[in-house]
Amino acid sequence: MSVLARIELEEVRRALRERALDGWLLYDFHGMNPIAARVLGIGGMATRRLFVLLPADGAPVAVAHRIELQPLEGFPGEIRAYAAWEELHHNLGEVVRGRKLAMEVSPDDGVPYLDRVPMGVVQLIERLGGHVESSAELVTLFAARWSPREREDHFAAAEALAEIARITLTEVVVEVGSAREHAVQQRVLERMERAGLTTDHPPIVAFGPNAANPHYEPCEGDDAVLQENAVVLLDLWGGRSLETVFADQTWMAFAGSTPPDEVVTVWETVRDARDAVIERLRAGLAAGEAVTGAVLDVAARDLIAERGYGEAFVHRTGHSIDIELHGCGPHLDSYETNDVRVLLPGIGFSVEPGVYLAGRFGVRSEVNVVMEDDGATVTPASPQSTLIVRG
Repeated sequence: MSVLARIELEEVRRALRERALDGWLLYDFHGMNPIAARVLGIGGMATRRLFVLLPADGAPVAVAHRIELQPLEGFPGEIRAYAAWEELHHNLGEVVRGRKLAMEVSPDDGVPYLDRVPMGVVQLIERLGGHVESSAELVTLFAARWSPREREDHFAAAEALAEIARITLTEVVVEVGSAREHAVQQRVLERMERAGLTTDHPPIVAFGPNAANPHYEPCEGDDAVLQENAVVLLDLWGGRSLETVFADQTWMAFAGSTPPDEVVTVWETVRDARDAVIERLRAGLAAGEAVTGAVLDVAARDLIAERGYGEAFVHRTGHSIDIELHGCGPHLDSYETNDVRVLLPGIGFSVEPGVYLAGRFGVRSEVNVVMEDDGATVTPASPQSTLIVRG
């Protein structure tokens, strides 16, 4: 894909004019800003400072080091090359002076996934006569938004992962005394490979008390053996390639035929919180509301608190998904951060509330949501509604 081929420049110009911005200044150095790489469509990483201005009027302008011009072949605008720092400052000054510019910054580091430009770079831009504002809305519109092919890849991966999860957990719940977390993890990876899926990290497989650790990682030789009446958590993610949008799901099971009341209560609490988020989203969209990730986080958090488990829900409700599994778009979060970005058509995110009772067990249920022009679609098509138990 050529530089800037995945976005429509006229759409960017229109968005900038609507927000009274003179341009969007993309910056990268050693891959510290994946948003810039996503928008620009440039492979690899810049080992020298790279600036690209997408102006509200006129053609794009790149300020790039002389030894790193090859990735900009086909650039639809002007390239200003530099080598010495004095050249960089001179060229950059001519590009930014007197302009109100959007960059990947987040006041007070409010949203770390958006806060990608170092303070020193911001200081440099402002010393050279530019004025920096947050690119938050632009990131949602042009970096977090999926392409038609990425959307297709996600839906295919979602159904494949759901089938793998159902089959694996149905097997595991009868393997008391023999199943080990690491071996089950490898079983899932083998099934993903046969299904044509890849991943950037092995899935989470957690038995009993380990399921109360949200980011538990089983290690061979130091993992748990499945015990009778243990909760089983499987969190798996993957896609058709590493360069497309993944699906991300968490499924729950119980290694017994009759879960105790508390396990059922916690499961139903988490499942209902998941579904409450989706209901709140759809109701807001139907009413013409600009729904934010923070609002949806509150919907899950309130229900879990009402059921008496508020202190045990220790992470946000969901994360943005784009070319990165934890993407740059709006997160479902009023807890770790206060993400008030609006959820717009074309983006996707996870919905994954959880309750974690330390030393005992934890429960999480995760689906993904794709924002459409006329509503929201949940993947997989048939989310988990009941615990998988021994038949």
